[in-house]
Amino acid sequence: MLFVDVFYAFIDIAIALFAEQLNLASEMQTFIVVALLLGAAAYVYLNQAVFGKLPSGTRLERIQKSPNYVDGKFINQELTPDFAPGISMWDAAKSFLNKPNNTEPKGSIPSVQTDLKKLNPSLPQLIWFGHSSYLLQTDGFKFLIDPVFSGNASPVSLFAKSFKGTDSYQAADFPFIDVLILTHDHYDHLDYKTIMAFKGNFGKIVTSLGVGAHLNHWGIPDSQIVELDWQETTQINEQITLTALPARHFSGRKFTRAQSIWSSFALKTPTLKIYLGGDSGFGKHFKEIGEQHGPFDFALLECGQYNDMWPYIHMKPEEVVEAAKALKAAVLMPVHFGKFSLAMHAWNEPVKRVTAAAKSQQQKITTPMIGQPIVFNNFYPDSIWWEFE
Repeated sequence: MLFVDVFYAFIDIAIALFAEQLNLASEMQTFIVVALLLGAAAYVYLNQAVFGKLPSGTRLERIQKSPNYVDGKFINQELTPDFAPGISMWDAAKSFLNKPNNTEPKGSIPSVQTDLKKLNPSLPQLIWFGHSSYLLQTDGFKFLIDPVFSGNASPVSLFAKSFKGTDSYQAADFPFIDVLILTHDHYDHLDYKTIMAFKGNFGKIVTSLGVGAHLNHWGIPDSQIVELDWQETTQINEQITLTALPARHFSGRKFTRAQSIWSSFALKTPTLKIYLGGDSGFGKHFKEIGEQHGPFDFALLECGQYNDMWPYIHMKPEEVVEAAKALKAAVLMPVHFGKFSLAMHAWNEPVKRVTAAAKSQQQKITTPMIGQPIVFNNFYPDSIWWEFE
């Protein structure tokens, strides 16, 4: 706090000298004081740790050599505007000011309390924690994907709060995590408080190229970080690989976008081939991935936070099923819903629509409750737990 006090004192002195020199009217002095103070406050606020840090040094040099980095930013394989034709940022902002009441549940989201530290090590299984966070245990390894357990998906605690009932798991409930997988740097996938809570309880972090700058800023050394560009593979051990693959999305935690890449991942073990979707709009990459890396035993695909105003960066539920088909996935699990309201659709609309589409397309689907274990090749929960307002 001392630095902040000194900083504001310096601003006050500078304003006084500037105003005296120019002999400005008191109204103008007040305006300048307010403007400078607001600017100073914004500067201090935006330099908090939660916002992370942009890549620099050798990391930036590596990024600049990426075939996916063009004219100072990462790009998608297909043209991907932020919004549909004729839609502006202001249009989207206005819609958020008039969100329907059903974007959040009135009741508590049901969950199952599983002792994560006592999982049967011989069973390959997956446990979902709402939105895009899940624990995956297979072939002697524990993987944790995009954990967000701080209670909100925003740098501001007043916004994007988690639904009642979805915070029954915290970092202290987890066993040692061998590999933490982070698909991209958005707040609903890369959560500062959660990462800090897991420090000392994981081996490696595998993430998308550029995200390591945030992690370094938070005190995680390069020795624990593996950054991958699309089509790059890391060996977890002699028989397990993790490959970063394309997605159709964007990145950024402040105002500068696309300085780290956004990825999906293919996890291949001696017993399973799993697609970890991250965030993505529908695109040709699903078919290409299915042909190159499929068929998959299991695919986790984002299904939620979509809208006609931004059709290119998030999939509609029916497109999720199309993507699963293109990936040649034996079983689909929809994620990216059930914990946060980041769009204008009803909170349970994604799962209703995706299950209906899967049934019509004869795509096997699993819809576990938060905390309810899936056992691969054995038990795929499909209870309808979301039928309430």
